Amino acid sequence: MTVAVPTLAADPRWRACVAALREQTFRDFEVVIIDNSGRGEAPCPGTRVIRNAHNVGFGAALNQAWRSSRSRYLAALNDDAAPAPDWLARLVHEMEADPGCGMVASEVRLPDGALDSAGMVIARDGSSLQRRTNIHPEALLPSGSAALYRCEMLQQTGGFDERFFLYCEDTDLGLRARWLGWSCRYAAGAVVTHQYSASAGRASALKAYLVERNRLRVVVKNFPLSWLMVAQYAALVRYAWHIKFLIAGAGKAAEFRAAGPSAWLLVWFVVKAHLALLAALPGLLRQRWTLPRKISAGEMRSLLRKHSASLREVAVH
Repeated sequence: MTVAVPTLAADPRWRACVAALREQTFRDFEVVIIDNSGRGEAPCPGTRVIRNAHNVGFGAALNQAWRSSRSRYLAALNDDAAPAPDWLARLVHEMEADPGCGMVASEVRLPDGALDSAGMVIARDGSSLQRRTNIHPEALLPSGSAALYRCEMLQQTGGFDERFFLYCEDTDLGLRARWLGWSCRYAAGAVVTHQYSASAGRASALKAYLVERNRLRVVVKNFPLSWLMVAQYAALVRYAWHIKFLIAGAGKAAEFRAAGPSAWLLVWFVVKAHLALLAALPGLLRQRWTLPRKISAGEMRSLLRKHSASLREVAVH
């Protein structure tokens, strides 16, 4: 197994992450640090380091680790995440229990112990959200902050779409894997403690734009036609929820405003994301038309409904 740890900050957090990996009860793995800082940090003993001259993005970093390994599995782990000693053992147990399983989601918790993610759910507008309720052994797809992927699945899908750069690349990969018939399991007890968005910021301007831009890419590439046709109407409903919560001083929009930038900047990000979509649309449509599929559109719709989130939830969280 290869455990890939992309790092942008290249600060002491990733050394703490590696230290936690050394305590794993499952021992048959290598650790690959993908240094996106561009500063050429000194290697951490016992790890393999891939140094990039600049930030190539999260998905590209994971692809580098996967393509340079001979492993059956790739574990993705954020550099600000600390896994429990049995993390890998529990993930591998879930993966090997089902040959059709291509992805395993971790039990991601915040430093105060609150559940942050048990896999991902998705809304009708393509917004993905951490699953924190209705926990079930099956998940739609894992959060890329702490996940296990079968390399056979990565080979079939082509891995992470590097054009996403940051955010939603795990959603895109997970949906493409689902179209190919791969399942996703949730490994309860495979605990990782995560410092949420410590590198890019929980409500940064960069994150606000990239999440909106990449949501649109996910929809165009992966949604069944009937869901694609209503996705933008659903987005309007979500925007209305954002406005309502912003006035009340709650939700993600209020969190963004509290972080410093003007709330009006969010309007510009929405416009900018749609302009980016227009520029990328021909390529996205080619990707959609060539998307390998082993399940029907009806089966995909059933999966999306089963693992859905409300637009109100997205605006809140």
